[in-house]
Amino acid sequence: MNDVKTVPAQAADTTEGDVLLRVENLVKYFPVKSSGFLKPREFVHAVEDVSLAVRRGETYGIVGESGCGKSTLGRSIARLHDITSGRIVFDGQDISKLSQRRMRPLRREIQMIFQDPIGSLNPRRRVGSIIGDPFAIHHTASGTERRRRVQELMERVGLNPEHYNRFPAEFSGGQRQRIGVARALAFQPKLIICDEPVSALDVSIQAQVVNLLADLQAEFGLTYIFIAHDLSVVRHVSNTVGVMYLGKLTETAPADTLFTVPRHPYTGALLSAVPLPDPDQSAQRKQIVLVGDVPSPIAPPSGCRFHPRCPKAAPVCVTDDPVLEPQLGDGPDHLAACHLPMAEGESLADFKPTIGAEERVIEPEGVLAEDVLPGGKPAGGDAGTGSASPGSGSIGAVPTTREGGQA
Repeated sequence: MNDVKTVPAQAADTTEGDVLLRVENLVKYFPVKSSGFLKPREFVHAVEDVSLAVRRGETYGIVGESGCGKSTLGRSIARLHDITSGRIVFDGQDISKLSQRRMRPLRREIQMIFQDPIGSLNPRRRVGSIIGDPFAIHHTASGTERRRRVQELMERVGLNPEHYNRFPAEFSGGQRQRIGVARALAFQPKLIICDEPVSALDVSIQAQVVNLLADLQAEFGLTYIFIAHDLSVVRHVSNTVGVMYLGKLTETAPADTLFTVPRHPYTGALLSAVPLPDPDQSAQRKQIVLVGDVPSPIAPPSGCRFHPRCPKAAPVCVTDDPVLEPQLGDGPDHLAACHLPMAEGESLADFKPTIGAEERVIEPEGVLAEDVLPGGKPAGGDAGTGSASPGSGSIGAVPTTREGGQA
């Protein structure tokens, strides 16, 4: 993706007026169906105590493994999911608890581009009708005027306006994603949440869509939340990057800073997996392979949620939940939730955990229905530490280098 456009560097000092979106201590739990009448009800900890700020005209990238809560966070911010607790302040207005009726006018200002360009389009409807839905729902245009505005949007995103009456199946994957972009752009919203918009596309098509999003941002002053797996894409498009693991934000920093000086071991492990174009550098680098599975979000580990897989794990990581704060003299815009942050130039391959597998707490007691306050927030936060589950695949997991040995 050498042709992908990069974003300009932004000044670190901004005022409160620059912040379009502020998320404070956002929590989202999903109830799990009970398998028995007397079995206590459990909850999936999809998003846990996430706070972030997105400045106007910038792109906030969110990365992490599958199942870490990235998409749930994006959908919660767009209020497609009702949140369990916390606050979402959009353009100075608290939208956390707004009803669907009161949220409807704000739908013009907050739009989403979904991951699956096929699943997000109705195969039985023509493209003109799909892109024109926002105008019909909000009663802003009809008839000839709606058709004209839809064709203008199609042309703006690189589609042939003459294909107005075609069905989604008659377009390629990249063209279908452009249809989703055109639909999201109908009202020129202030915030667009891009939920892995290029993950289902070929590399060359990814570059085209990313460049299109960059052009639209420059033209209309859009603000993006960009959710993706591909770290190289996130680095190109983002001003600020947040790293999520098992529902929690583990590190956030300006893009260049995070990719140059990662503080959290999980971030370091992710960056070690990014392909390098230079084969000599790639051969010399030690890639950290995290052994074991991600713990269950129904019963997350005590303390730091990454400690069962962390090569720097210590007893304090098991007992104390780290605070997201500056580490090792970093500025206020570089935050990491880690008791033992990585120093500049440090390699995870040089570390071994100071605690044994039997000391690592994998699955504490889950949150029960009687422990949940009105609105779904657990009383007293997470449940106790509990004990490690026998036979868990992630107990005692440590990174390995590319050569196959333990780190």
